[in-house]
This record gives sequence, structure tokens and C-alpha cells, in this order.
Amino acid sequence: MTRWSVRASEGLDALAFLNALTGAELYREYYAADIDEFSARLPQTVRTDIEALAAEATKSGFGLLGPNLSNLMSGTDISTLRLVITALASPEVVLRPSYQASAYWSEQDWKWLLEHASRLRVVLEEMDKQGFATFRQARIGAIEARVATVAEALSSFDVVKWQTKLTGRTFDPLITIVLLHFSKPHGAKLQGQVFMQAADYDTATTVRIAAHEMLHPPFPMDGAAAKSALAVLNADPLMTRIAKDHDPRWGYTSVPGLLNEDMCEALDQLISEALGVARNPADRWRKSDDGIHVLAAGLYGLLRDDHWIDTGGDIAAWITRAVQAGRLAPASLHPIAARVLERPVDRLWPLAG
Repeated sequence: MTRWSVRASEGLDALAFLNALTGAELYREYYAADIDEFSARLPQTVRTDIEALAAEATKSGFGLLGPNLSNLMSGTDISTLRLVITALASPEVVLRPSYQASAYWSEQDWKWLLEHASRLRVVLEEMDKQGFATFRQARIGAIEARVATVAEALSSFDVVKWQTKLTGRTFDPLITIVLLHFSKPHGAKLQGQVFMQAADYDTATTVRIAAHEMLHPPFPMDGAAAKSALAVLNADPLMTRIAKDHDPRWGYTSVPGLLNEDMCEALDQLISEALGVARNPADRWRKSDDGIHVLAAGLYGLLRDDHWIDTGGDIAAWITRAVQAGRLAPASLHPIAARVLERPVDRLWPLAG
């Protein structure tokens, strides 16, 4: 039976707010007043460097600044902004041991952090100086009451049972959710069975996020199963075009990134259906991230055809068999995605109009 732990975090909220402080329209949709008020407290040099850091993170392949920093740093105590700053002052000592031991270790991402740690620390020091902790507290209100409410609402949802069945993996029964104010529209997996989300999401959304985030990665991305799938997907002009040409603000700017995400999305759709909290798959993938998750729809359709919700099993072995049977090739995968997405097979992406 799944056990749920719910908490808040000032430090993770500070990292999440970095994305909003770029001023990008995606974040202004949720935080326009907060962005305007807090940005006005920061020197122009700091505001400019936040935008530059976010752009450099995306361009380099590090990814979305706030979510990826949160994951990389989450193996240590960063519950306050001061602790985040302290960790960035000595990353080799404070951060590297837990990060390198995690499933998320990336030499490239670690190098990026080391190269930019001093700049990040300057930004976060200024946020601290300008009263981020008080600013955040005024906005989150009675967060502890919300923590208790969310924990109670989740108690009857056994997500781990389905994740175990549909992947063939073993999961700890404990899931930890970190409620944040500034994380929209992103959810993010952290080290361990921990993920973060907006504090005001409803129960169904929280269950869907939990069903998804704990699955990352669905199988080792440097393992044989992933490599066999990527050999096919990297030869698929549609998949490579989606990875290359979509708006990078959504992340997933490589075919391996899409496979990691979309395999999890296909599985979490099945889990959400079993738990009674699912969205219609065609609507979900049409409205999400400008419709880029065509692969998720195709994988979901294949799993439905195989009655995976009934049988379950080793998901790495399943995708290996799918590759060997030619089911991930465009001639097979695209029509199945089209059926799920309710789109013409020759117009799967980009979305029309």
C-alpha cells in the first residue's frame, strides 16, 4: 500500500521562482504580479543574468533551469534558501556525493553546475537579501493546513501497486510530495521517490503527477532496451523533427529525452485510468506542450493493444520485443498514435491552427 508524505520547501520554491523571474510569458500566465513585484527589488544586472542563465541552461542541454537544479541538488538538505546558497558555495563537498550516487548522475550536467555555481549564488544571495522568504510566506499562506489536507486526500490511492505491476520494478511504498507556490506549470522528479508540484493542484492532478514522476527513468537510458528503441526512433523523421523543432521551453529537446518522458506518460495514462483520475488521452496530448508527445500516444496505443493493464510485466523487455517486431517503426507507430490522438496520420505534428 502506498504511503504518502507531504511537505513544503522554501529552498525548492526559490529555485522554481528562477524560471518565473526570467519574465517569460509561460510563467507570467501564473505569476505576473509576483514577477513584477519581486523583479523590481533586484538589480538590473541580476535580472539580466537570470535570463542568461536560463537561456544557457536550455541551449547547453542542461534543461529547464529551476526543475533541473532542483533535481541535482535534492539529495541534500536545501529546505531553505540559505541552505541552497550554502550548497552552491561548496558543491563538490555538499552536492556531488548524493548526486553522483543517484540515478540522475550526468557528468555534463555536473560540469554545467560547477561552471555556473558562482553566478547562481550571486542571484540567490540577492533574492535572500531582498526578502524572498518573507515574500514567499505572504503568498503561500497557511501552507501547513494545505499539507495536511493533501495528505489526507491521497491516502486511498495506491499508486505504487500499479507502478510495480506495469514496469516489473520494485518501488518503495513511500512517496514524498513537496508543495510549492512558484512551480507552475512544471512538476519535477527529485532524487528518490520525491517530486514537487504546485500547492493548489487538486487531488486527481496530484495522483497523476505521482503516477508519472516516480517512473523516471522507465528503464536505464543507457541500457540495451533504451538503445534498441533509440536506434529506431532516431531514424524516424517525425521523432527527430519534434525533438529538434519544438519550442524548447517545454524541455525534451532530444530523442532520448522524448523516449524517457513519453514512455512514462504512456504508463501513467494507464495507471491514471486504473485509479479513476485519467484525462482523455487525445485531449491530454493535444493540449500538452504544443502536442509534441506523439510518441507517448503511440506507446500507449501499443500497450493498450497488448492489454498491459491486465498483464503487466517488465517494461524494458516489452519495448525490446516491440522493437524486434517492428512496432516502433513509423509504419506501425504512426497509425497507432493517430488513432489515439484522433488526428490524420500525416498531420501528427505540429498541430494545425
